Amino acid sequence: LLDAKMTDGKSEIMIAVKSGRAIRFSEEKVRATGRGAIGVAGIEVEDENDEVVGMICVNPEKDASRTVLVVSEQGFGKRTPVDEYRFTNRGGKGVKTINVTEKTGSLVGILDVAENEDLMITCKSGVTIRMPVSGISEQGRATQGVKLIRLDDGDEIAAITQLDDQGQNGNGNGEQDDADATSADENPSTEGNEA
Repeated sequence: LLDAKMTDGKSEIMIAVKSGRAIRFSEEKVRATGRGAIGVAGIEVEDENDEVVGMICVNPEKDASRTVLVVSEQGFGKRTPVDEYRFTNRGGKGVKTINVTEKTGSLVGILDVAENEDLMITCKSGVTIRMPVSGISEQGRATQGVKLIRLDDGDEIAAITQLDDQGQNGNGNGEQDDADATSADENPSTEGNEA
């Protein structure tokens, strides 16, 4: 089991895979089953190296200001409006959510975020940084995003977590845990963002 979410019965589900694709479909397309059941197909993975990296529940009718945030292994990330992801049938291949290249690395996570929240990025080396979501640029879904964090050689992003404006889901102090980590948000690189 990778993730579980509470829903209101009228949400939309988005599932993302490592290869940089995401699918959006209505929660009503997922029939209720018992807790021991295997469930239904959400998204098709490309091959044995591809895998689901995350899922979110969105409701643009309730709050259109929320965006989809994606982050790659090499520290690239961006926010994209939910409406840029067309509705498809569950179990399909989905659409490109980030342009995965050797430079960006594979997709590591997807979040549903608001401007007043923060993003916490944890690296495999143990370095953790926190940054405001409002400082991450909004871009089209077929772009690679901007560099959010500068990584040491051989290091990669391990996980991403969203924090509300009160610091919940984290330590809430807004400080960097390792003085050697460098946030790239002051001068983000936008090269290679052509669709």
